[in-house]
Amino acid sequence: MSVSVQEQDFDIGAEIDALTKTRTDIGALVTFTGLARDHAGGKPVSGMTLEHYPGMTEKELERIEAEAHQRWDLQASRIIHRYGHMTPGDNIVLVLTASAHRKDAFEAAEFLMDWLKTKAPFWKKETGPEGPEWVAAKASDDEAAARWKR
Repeated sequence: MSVSVQEQDFDIGAEIDALTKTRTDIGALVTFTGLARDHAGGKPVSGMTLEHYPGMTEKELERIEAEAHQRWDLQASRIIHRYGHMTPGDNIVLVLTASAHRKDAFEAAEFLMDWLKTKAPFWKKETGPEGPEWVAAKASDDEAAARWKR
C-alpha cells in the first residue's frame, strides 16, 4: 500500500514498474489516470487548482486504501493525487490496484476512484473565461459512490 499527495507530476510507467517489478503473484493490474480537461459542464476551462488539508488528506487516503485491501484480495496498490495548479492535459490522479485476479483489481479501483471523487478532502477551483469558480459536488458522483456502502 502506498499513498502520495504531491504537487509534482508523476510518471505512470515508472509507477507501474515500481509496483510490479519482481512480483510474480500479480495476475491483474488496473490503472486509472485522471487528467485535467479543457472543459467542464459545457464551459471552457483554462486551468484548475486543487487544494487539500495537509496531513489529514494523506491519512484519509491511507484509510480508504486500507479499506480496499480489507474488501478485496489485493497484492498491492498505489494512489497518487496532485494538488496545486494544473492545466488541461496534466495528470491529476493515479490509482493502481494489483491482484491475482482481475475482478478484485477492477472493483477495488472503482471503489477507490468513487471515494476520491466524492469524499477525499480536496477542493477544486476551475478557471475559465468568466474567472475562477469553485466546483460543487455532483449528485451523479454521490450516486456512484453509494453502491459501496456496507
